[in-house]
Amino acid sequence: MRAPILALKEVRLADGPMMLFDGVDLALDARTRACLVGRNGAGKSTLLRILSGQIEADAGERTVTPGTTIAYVPQEPEITGETILDHATSGGAPDYRAEAALQAFGMDPQKAAQGLSGGETRRVALAKAFAEDPDVILLDEPTNHLDILAIEVLEAEIAQSRAAALIVSHDRAFLERVTQRCFWLEHRRVRRLDAGFAGFEEWVEKIEAQQAEEARRQDKLLEREQHWMERGVTARRARNEGRRRRLLQLREDRGARLRENRGAMSIGLDAGGVSGKRVAEAKGLSKAFGERVILKDFSTRILRGDRVAIVGPNGAGKTTMVKLLLGELAPDAGEVKLGTNLAITYIDQSRAALSPEMTLKDVLTPLGGDQVLVRGQPKHVNAYAKDFLFKESQLRQPVRSLSGGERNRLLLARALANAANVMVLDEPTNDLDMDTLDLLEDLLADYEGTLILVSHDRDFIDRLATSTIGLDGTGRAVETPGGWQDFRSQNPGFFSASHRIEPPKAAPKPATSSPKTAKLSYKDQRRLEELETLIAAMPAKMATVEAALADPNLYARDPAGFDRFSRALDAARAQLAAAEEEWLMLEERREALQAER
Repeated sequence: MRAPILALKEVRLADGPMMLFDGVDLALDARTRACLVGRNGAGKSTLLRILSGQIEADAGERTVTPGTTIAYVPQEPEITGETILDHATSGGAPDYRAEAALQAFGMDPQKAAQGLSGGETRRVALAKAFAEDPDVILLDEPTNHLDILAIEVLEAEIAQSRAAALIVSHDRAFLERVTQRCFWLEHRRVRRLDAGFAGFEEWVEKIEAQQAEEARRQDKLLEREQHWMERGVTARRARNEGRRRRLLQLREDRGARLRENRGAMSIGLDAGGVSGKRVAEAKGLSKAFGERVILKDFSTRILRGDRVAIVGPNGAGKTTMVKLLLGELAPDAGEVKLGTNLAITYIDQSRAALSPEMTLKDVLTPLGGDQVLVRGQPKHVNAYAKDFLFKESQLRQPVRSLSGGERNRLLLARALANAANVMVLDEPTNDLDMDTLDLLEDLLADYEGTLILVSHDRDFIDRLATSTIGLDGTGRAVETPGGWQDFRSQNPGFFSASHRIEPPKAAPKPATSSPKTAKLSYKDQRRLEELETLIAAMPAKMATVEAALADPNLYARDPAGFDRFSRALDAARAQLAAAEEEWLMLEERREALQAER
């Protein structure tokens, strides 16, 4: 049996007074793809950092096979350099491989590294990791902020990579597709399942049933020992000191179990007053921002109790669609008729409603005092926070100190205090652990109001949606009954136009100019120069990839690399064609303006 490529043995680590790991063993074999599952706060991210060598444990051993290279993508990666290509090559990856990886994730290698969205940041960080062709890749919540199409690209990259992988994620569909082994971090230790995530939940249920039976036996034994002690242990102290120590140990064990059992969130939903049967009816909606078309001639009808999912690539206009349907944004054409008696609660993916310096208590009681009005009934803020697994001591902490999952729970706590018959959830699953996701799904399944859901979590959509609206980023929108799998099966190829490579930025509309200044605007002129530089550089870059593909032994030696180069070449050709088309448009505009002079 071969030794593992990366392993921890008897690892211990304390976080202040709390023991985070107490004898963790974990072994990752070469080319094995595994997941690390556990509740928020269990220490999954910390364990990845120990494995990557970024931090040291208080005790125990970390062993790495000599020569092993490790790539680590944290939950919140930082992108450095002038361009994203600079960042992708900063770990030693050659230019051609970094460019291929960036293009596979739909990114222009020459894009500036500053001002990226959350999804773009994630894709660049993942591209850098795969471009380095590591022996081990550690991924912490890699699907956060990725759209569904980018997640499918990530799945393909993992499947084709030669690297062993350890992945922390809450995305069930993703884990079921890519994993061969599961590690479960619970009660400060790690258990191992030699099967993919599809068998994880059944395995956990068996373990928890065994633990519950053991706890029942321990409680019964404690009760018997307590009775014995009350009858006069002091008279038999010398003879029964061992039994007394056993009782004290039982008490300590039970106390530890009670402290570790955080319990389930105790939350509920109230659909408030009943809305009219019609929630929203849209006819012939169209919307564009400048030359960028979001929606063309789309119609739908949302009735009370419907659960509508909205899917599509990042930037396709999903949030814009929600605002159009709720009457918060006026369409360019068409109309929206809203129903009566609508009470809407909105949970925003950006968490913009949470000020970093506010305390948890400030968020839950914005008007001051110690009471939260929970669906019309006052409740003490300490008790309400506890329902969402927050400790009383955390109420004085600033929001900036919370983890991503805790911030999402705080948003849920504030939003669910209000009675609402329409609930809009914009990427609600980011950073939530699976236990919280299960509870949220159960609550929403029983919710009597109307749900509008923007999500990249395919399993979450499949469990909840009664219909799915897909946006392809070019103005097309299609609605299909059912969830994500139903949409894909009934609309094959719908997203092909938006897949792989980012479209070049649309040229800004020329500034209104007087007859004396008949020339391109500064922005247009700069964009024209950028395109000329890009077009001049592309042939050499394509030639590098073509040279790699010309190797007659490449496919036999590295089929995954052959496929990656092929896709990179296709993407580069598409990028070059789009750049040439945009350059031609700007050049024609420049010539026309010169002719007017």
